[in-house]
Amino acid sequence: MPIKGINLLFQSKRSSMTCTYKCGNACAGDCTNESDNPYFGDLMSRRGVLKAFGAGTVTLGGGALLAACGVDENAAQTTESATATTTNTTTEAAKAEIKPAAGMQFEGVQPNEKDEVVVPAGYATSVLIAWGDPVYEDAPEFDPNNQTAEAAARQFGFNNDFAGLMEHPTDKDRMVYVCSHEYTTEPQMLPNYDPENPTDEQINIGIMGHGHTILEVSKDAKTGELKREFGPLNRRITGETEFKIVGPAAGHDLLKTSVDPTGTKVFGTFNNCAGGVTPWGTFLSGEENIDQYWANAAAVTGERPAADVKRFGVSEEASQRKWERLHDRFDLAKEPNEFNRFGYLVEINPYDPESVPVKHTALGRFKHEAGNVHVTEDGTVVCYSGDDARFEYIYKFVSSKKVKEGDVAHNMTILDEGTLYVANLEGNSPAGEITGDGDLPKDGDFDGTGKWIPLLTAHADGTAESHVDGFTGEEVAIYTRLAADEVGATKMDRPEDFEVNPVNGKLYMALTNNKYRGATGENEKKSQEDVTEYAPIRENKNGLVMELEDDYAGTEFTWNLLLVCGDPNAASTYFGGFPKEQVSPISCPDNLAFDSHGNLWISTDGNALGSNDGLYAVGLEGENRGQVICFLTVPYAAETCGPIVTDEVVMVNVQHPGETDEGTFEKPASHWPDGGNSVPRPAVAQVFRTDGQKIGMEKA
Repeated sequence: MPIKGINLLFQSKRSSMTCTYKCGNACAGDCTNESDNPYFGDLMSRRGVLKAFGAGTVTLGGGALLAACGVDENAAQTTESATATTTNTTTEAAKAEIKPAAGMQFEGVQPNEKDEVVVPAGYATSVLIAWGDPVYEDAPEFDPNNQTAEAAARQFGFNNDFAGLMEHPTDKDRMVYVCSHEYTTEPQMLPNYDPENPTDEQINIGIMGHGHTILEVSKDAKTGELKREFGPLNRRITGETEFKIVGPAAGHDLLKTSVDPTGTKVFGTFNNCAGGVTPWGTFLSGEENIDQYWANAAAVTGERPAADVKRFGVSEEASQRKWERLHDRFDLAKEPNEFNRFGYLVEINPYDPESVPVKHTALGRFKHEAGNVHVTEDGTVVCYSGDDARFEYIYKFVSSKKVKEGDVAHNMTILDEGTLYVANLEGNSPAGEITGDGDLPKDGDFDGTGKWIPLLTAHADGTAESHVDGFTGEEVAIYTRLAADEVGATKMDRPEDFEVNPVNGKLYMALTNNKYRGATGENEKKSQEDVTEYAPIRENKNGLVMELEDDYAGTEFTWNLLLVCGDPNAASTYFGGFPKEQVSPISCPDNLAFDSHGNLWISTDGNALGSNDGLYAVGLEGENRGQVICFLTVPYAAETCGPIVTDEVVMVNVQHPGETDEGTFEKPASHWPDGGNSVPRPAVAQVFRTDGQKIGMEKA
């Protein structure tokens, strides 16, 4: 059955409140990458691609493309859908209804703004755990009007993002759920909160709301539904938990503070977004928008340190949360090096509650997304990450150590030795064929090649060799963005989750959006690059999904755009060649997962099409390639995060429900998941069949 599209070109659903507390207004402010490094096409062929484009405003169906986030959601306005044909137009024969692939056989959920989790017929939903629920048996039950930092440290944290589901080490009837807690939104989680004058207790509650949760869960044998349990593996990691710094930057002078003169121990982790589960039984989590927690960047001296805090976007004055008033470590005027101890990929062993988590400096310091591992046939580990900001880069780390099966202690050191790379991409088509409005080039694909440029090599003795002129190896590990600028890395449209498909071995990357790509008018000065074949949409508000074939431990790859997201009725969109009349509208791809059939599942953040965010299944092979079907939508003003897809259950982290500019703790804009007059709570939603059949399969 054809999927009904929304004939609108809406602004993003993300509120300015979310932009403020989630990313420190990174998506609404100026771009911090002001480097003039040319992209790969200029470096290799000197074709001067940027000169080929004019500065005219691009319109679709009579309406200019609108900003992707950081705007008043009430300002959204309707326009007529684009009806122009493109080279993606299919023949009448091809428009015949195509049966969904195995794993995707369900009735697509229609766009909506309901304050609930909406799923296909034949599926049920429940909440595994929500903000404030006890993680430890002796933790207090949640009382939103009487919160304390002591209680928050033992309860489920706020705004859960990355999620993983792992085998239990001793109990076949249980599993282990892990997740990150990305950020806190104090005005909507704390009663009587004054952003200009938070109390000491409110500050500490916010710090404890960050970090991670490790939770034992049991499974219903009939439905696959999970239930939270109190077990010895349960653990909360917070903004005060001790971490060990490892890799080439460990012990460097730039990481030493008055509290830790060794530069090897740091307390807490913040803004942990996407991550991944490793084959050796640990999980990785990226520290992303760390800049927003620090204050007084204007006090930082030295050319490179000052450039670094500017590059991250740290406030020159007070921070939004005012943590620096209570804790000196968040004040760059008092502790200028504390900031250098965040922005890494962290690794946690969920099977040892007494273990000290680590921060891997060999993988670089930037706004880490993902951290997903592929192991080659000879045991080499390749770890992929994106830097989630406009015009930022994609990275991979190739280990020099090999995996040892069953040796967790050894395997947790693999990411400390090897080479860190950043990517350069080039398109296959002449620049003049990339128009900015979504028209495919003459060869019928947005595709091309790429090279991995080495930045540093970390050695077994703890030293690091720099591959960037003017930087030591340790400086590359700390000032990774600045080093990547120097080698001419390719500027992307908010590279987020980056995962390897375990079935076909290809890489898939979500590129959420970039409203400044080739911008004109008032945003023209914020554009760092015009459209290119790897980013072919001017003022890209709906995002892209890229497919790559990498040689893993090598330095070359090929790429193509699987999806140019948006309203299927818009001329600018592309769905892998699949008939656009038969796909769900999708906007702002964020996190990725795969099912057992090899289908790609995409969660969204900031749907710019007038609907709640959701989770979408995408076919990748044969006649189903590019087929997009919405499996669920999350409650009003929420974001869909951390998807887990098994044959028995689908899980999503529902982040920031009701987080609008008008909503407050006292007058919430959502009442999910508890209903009534309750405050909204970020939570883990799970979906399962009511008939005992497998997810996404027709009833036997």
